Amino acid sequence: MKTFGLLGVAILIGGEALLLAGVPFVTTWFTPIMWTGYIIAADAVIAHRIGTSYLTHRRRQFALMAVLSVLSWLIFEVYNLRLQNWIYKGLPESALERNAGFFWSFATITPALFITADLLGAFGLPRPRAGQAVSPNPTWLSISFVAGLACVAIPPLLPLQTARFTFIFVWIGFILLLEPINFRNGAPSLYREWLEGRGHRVGQFLLAGFICGLLWEAWNYQALLRDGTIWIYTIPDELRIFNLHYGAMPLLGMLGFPPFALECFAIYHFLRRALMADR
Repeated sequence: MKTFGLLGVAILIGGEALLLAGVPFVTTWFTPIMWTGYIIAADAVIAHRIGTSYLTHRRRQFALMAVLSVLSWLIFEVYNLRLQNWIYKGLPESALERNAGFFWSFATITPALFITADLLGAFGLPRPRAGQAVSPNPTWLSISFVAGLACVAIPPLLPLQTARFTFIFVWIGFILLLEPINFRNGAPSLYREWLEGRGHRVGQFLLAGFICGLLWEAWNYQALLRDGTIWIYTIPDELRIFNLHYGAMPLLGMLGFPPFALECFAIYHFLRRALMADR
């Protein structure tokens, strides 16, 4: 591991220890603290394995990803105003601290997914298999775009009691909507990866979404046990992760994390290209 990775490990261990000690700052912002440590440590492992990483050779790209991660998640916060799938509990009274903490938390989302996917790739998981390239079908791309537009536009228009169960269509919708645009604009695209026979890259992001989902919920659960700042899911479901009856991620909700990772990939590269960050 690169030397800076030890800092990440120290943050992870220190975060757990200080949470147990009940240190107020840690109980309030436990999840972003842990993601910060995880991102640093995982990036160091990637650098050790393949010789390059975001924090060693692509720091400007990493900073941009963190900012665009905030913008990406704010999209879903706006949807949640209508669909009402989660609420936050234990937020600081100070608006400055609250907003700074939100920015920090949201800035870790996309980097965590990308770095986890790269970490899997650094260990050859899933195993790359050379597939046969397939020519893109313009009609299929158009159908994907229209279907994605429907998925992101219709849920907020439905009655609340129905709309709140349709967030899964939003998680899928931005993939269907933006991947054809990224593909046609020459931006990085998982559609292109798949069509050109590199399906393992899609698999890396799907698996990264599931892994990160488990970590998000595990750290949220730990913060809950210490009366820290947490998010609570409002969708009724008796089967919940970590055996909580109220507030924890519904078991079926875990199915949303893998497509969420694909969605973050699509949104990030769409925003990056739209802002002409590559020029």
